[in-house]
Amino acid sequence: MGAKTGLLVYADGDVPGALRRLGAADLDRTVGMLRRLHPGRQFEECEGSTLGDGVYPPEGTTYAASWPGVDVIGAQRVMIDAPSQLPGHLVAASAGRRLVLHAMHSVVDWLAFAVWEDGRLIRSLSLSPDSGIIENIGEPLPFELPYWAGNRPADVIPWPDEDEETYPLPFHPLDLGEAALRALCGFVQEGRPEPDDVDADTIRLHGFKVRDPHDPDLAEREAQLRRAVEAMAPPRVYTLGPDGSLIDRDGL
Repeated sequence: MGAKTGLLVYADGDVPGALRRLGAADLDRTVGMLRRLHPGRQFEECEGSTLGDGVYPPEGTTYAASWPGVDVIGAQRVMIDAPSQLPGHLVAASAGRRLVLHAMHSVVDWLAFAVWEDGRLIRSLSLSPDSGIIENIGEPLPFELPYWAGNRPADVIPWPDEDEETYPLPFHPLDLGEAALRALCGFVQEGRPEPDDVDADTIRLHGFKVRDPHDPDLAEREAQLRRAVEAMAPPRVYTLGPDGSLIDRDGL
């Protein structure tokens, strides 16, 4: 599994239903939506993506689109450990609407998702095998029930000295993550598409480089990195001695 997501969706009702009725997203409308959600930040248009590929943009890039009834934002900054701590102004923007957050990262098998209705948190879950359950608020949603019941155990190959019972969760977070993405947004990142899934590859998102004017610009960040590298001591190389100890090769 290699799926990663950082996704916010605002909708006037059911998200999958709204996504099935879309045409091209208006650029000015999309920029206006981003400026309302992120006041004070600067947006520079760049190459866009699709909903299928744009749910995990490069750092500093946002993929977004706004239509009557639904707004979509893909950005790494929404990948927070505790979804209930989503900044208040982003939650407030969901007044009278449904807000869905979906975030997962395959490197650490982490999943987080949350649903707000009219600004009220209905469900939030965040978990990974290393951290356990980070946040679990509200009653499980219907698509979660088979996982909590033990009917979708993690299919993980153990190390030679481990048994099959060592996976610390009753299911694999990324498996539940795909189920959550389908149930809440109508499509999946990995796995077999179903006939009524949203065709996420046909939904175009505009691309933006996002910058806080108070942050150092790219040239300054690169200069800071160069200075840090130059200040580092020369690398040291070690070899393993006959007795298992480390020997500094520079001292040989």
